Amino acid sequence: MTEEATLRLRLRVKEIAEAKGISMGKLERLADLSHPTIRDIYRNPYKEVTSTTLAKLATALSVSVSDLFVEEPDKNDSD
Repeated sequence: MTEEATLRLRLRVKEIAEAKGISMGKLERLADLSHPTIRDIYRNPYKEVTSTTLAKLATALSVSVSDLFVEEPDKNDSD
């Protein structure tokens, strides 16, 4: 039996916003999301978020939803 690698999704919201010169406060307004929501996403890029939140963030940042995250190998996987 072969083992499959486990991947984690890391949100890139903070780095995309910073690259576009969008502050946390401005992103809150553009995405119509609360300060705690944006703050939590900035602090924890592995945070679970709803599809609605992803759509709002993508629209606010003018990117596709798939641009908002990157797959990373799970650090708990052993080879």
